[in-house]
Amino acid sequence: MTFLSQPGGLWRRAVAASLVVATTAFSSVADAGPTLDKIKQRGAIKVGVGTTPGFFAPGDDGQWKGFFVDYGKALSITVFGTPDKVEFTNSSPQQRLPALQAGEFDILLSGVTVTIARALQLGFHFGPTVFYDGQGILVRKDLGVTKAAELDGATIGVQSGTTGELNIADFFRKTGKKFTPVTIEETGEFINALETGRVDAITQDSSDLVGKRTQLKKPDDYVILPERLSKEPLAPAIAGGDDRWQELVNWTVNVTIQAEEWGITSKNVDEFLKSEDPAIQRFLGVDPSLAQATNLDPKWAYNIIKTVGNYGEIFDRNLKPLGWERGYNNLWSNGGLLYSPPFR
Repeated sequence: MTFLSQPGGLWRRAVAASLVVATTAFSSVADAGPTLDKIKQRGAIKVGVGTTPGFFAPGDDGQWKGFFVDYGKALSITVFGTPDKVEFTNSSPQQRLPALQAGEFDILLSGVTVTIARALQLGFHFGPTVFYDGQGILVRKDLGVTKAAELDGATIGVQSGTTGELNIADFFRKTGKKFTPVTIEETGEFINALETGRVDAITQDSSDLVGKRTQLKKPDDYVILPERLSKEPLAPAIAGGDDRWQELVNWTVNVTIQAEEWGITSKNVDEFLKSEDPAIQRFLGVDPSLAQATNLDPKWAYNIIKTVGNYGEIFDRNLKPLGWERGYNNLWSNGGLLYSPPFR
């Protein structure tokens, strides 16, 4: 009778007590994990990246810069509270997945496409999609083609070890056209092959092609054809077996998306500390209850935004100068595909 007639009494206290026990048990389990333990013992996160302008490239000062590099810094803040405990290493498309399997990297932020084979056959786990891309074709303008189907008989450079190698073959098989593939392993050789006429065109993710076009001696002599031959959702990739590490990756990305949705930027985040919105108070750690429940630093999200900014800031700083438009990489509320689960 007590439990039914006094919902604020023994019943509520019993539920509260059980939640405390469950939360304590969850925290001890969630903190365990081979990858995260290794990262903390090492004192740095090992990140595999590529070399594509705007996404990841060493600057003149030798420091890595770019869209994906900023997410590496954000992860460092999540784990260590500072953006500089991260080591970036260039890894080719042929080397990156085996290196991740072998434990040479804790995470790949190198424009890895999410596929079912990589998930179920190779056992990789993926974070949220951080860039919605598609495979394109970069051609010489003097070929006079305006769409991919007009490349019948063309010689096209493809990179081994990528989804692009299969996608271009599928495209020509589907259209009934023919092409001659030229397999190129080194990314830098694509530019030379195109400029010397060894190939008529090259095909990769459009994010790669935009950067490569800027590296050509006469970029105006080349054009990226309008079609996208595939869906290429690019996401952080990690090895399986560490749920806590997986979730830290997920929610680090979500911080940048949620911040943009609320209009919180690196410049105005301090003003939002005064917000009376309880969701924003929890998000920025003014109300520490969410951080305590998830065993995170209360200022975790605040520090990410203050240091690297929200998704829009990261995009505009690194990709907008290259001519990229947001497109699918806009918030869901602005016609794009970016959407964060709730922080509660």
